[in-house]
Amino acid sequence: MNSPVRAVVSCLIVIAVFAAAFGLMNPIFGRADGEAAPAYVTQIPSGYRDWKWISVAHEEGNLHSFAAVLGNDVTIKAYRDGTLPFPDGTTIAALHYRHVPSEENNKVFGQAQSFVPGQQTNTQFMIKDSKKYAATGGWGFGHFNADGTVGSDTLMKTCFPCHQGAAHDFVFTRYAP
Repeated sequence: MNSPVRAVVSCLIVIAVFAAAFGLMNPIFGRADGEAAPAYVTQIPSGYRDWKWISVAHEEGNLHSFAAVLGNDVTIKAYRDGTLPFPDGTTIAALHYRHVPSEENNKVFGQAQSFVPGQQTNTQFMIKDSKKYAATGGWGFGHFNADGTVGSDTLMKTCFPCHQGAAHDFVFTRYAP
């Protein structure tokens, strides 16, 4: 083999070795452990207070709250059609409030039995985008404090592990037509 051909072949081998090495590098950026950095919902979807009602959630223990659970049109259609997994574009909002006794209502009833929304504690969102949120089961999770600020990173990291236990595509809420 003559010298110019040998030089070209050697150069091609070096390029191939570097290309192979580069190709074997982890293509996911953001974390040292090789997993994609989770993407959280960091903006409140516009118009969510006009969405349709899905259900009510009541949580006791340390939370002592209830929530109005709302869904956009994609969500409502999926619930009504029984579509699982939920399609991309599904967006669920949970508006959480402390519940407090209603002295006004209880006077009418003659006993302590009525509770009404108290102070809002937070608003949470789940947005289905199977590509953008692939690392978290296709769902983006958002937690917004009562004042509209984004919840802490530590708090946001609790959403996906908890929702992994939900039996219906990471969603706890059942549709109550």
